[in-house]
Amino acid sequence: MDSVNVAIIYYSATGTVHALAQAAAEGAAKTGAQVRLRKVAETAPPEAISANPAWGQHIEETADVAQASHDDLEWADAVLFGTPTRFGNPTSQLRAFIDTTGPLWFAGKLADKVYSAFTASNTAHGGQESTLLALANTFYHWGGIIVPPGYTDPVQFKSGNPYGTSHVSGDGEPSDVALEAASYQARRAVGTAAALKAGRAA
Repeated sequence: MDSVNVAIIYYSATGTVHALAQAAAEGAAKTGAQVRLRKVAETAPPEAISANPAWGQHIEETADVAQASHDDLEWADAVLFGTPTRFGNPTSQLRAFIDTTGPLWFAGKLADKVYSAFTASNTAHGGQESTLLALANTFYHWGGIIVPPGYTDPVQFKSGNPYGTSHVSGDGEPSDVALEAASYQARRAVGTAAALKAGRAA
């Protein structure tokens, strides 16, 4: 059977979600999937970025990460989206990319793919679940197959979020538990996409 194509598309201001995205990419790659790690374009004004040294530093450190395109979505069998939470919603940067996908949606090119999402917030109750649920609204419109991690692996009972991997960035960099949860979530998405692909080919 052909391997599964996985696009991991994320936005990260200071590196937290980038770390989760890398863990997800590594997890997907361990299954034998073909993986594209892609960041969305930065749309914040320079003065906002310069006000936070860590923000500008992260932009420099990830300059080699390719920018997400419609081709990445069309190519993928499974797509994982990563975003910080902003007032209980995905960032405007990720939404700006999603809002350009109308032509793909209209042509039916986003349907029947596996979708999953992960996030981070500064505080423990900073809108992580609502951010992931907000992304799911988009997946419904696309006709996507939403694959959450649920409580389907021991790491999920440690990480505690069945909707998708999440991390409290106010506590520091993602812990080993958060990184393993992201890896597991990607592996689960790949497994479901592989089963769907095999079923359609049968």
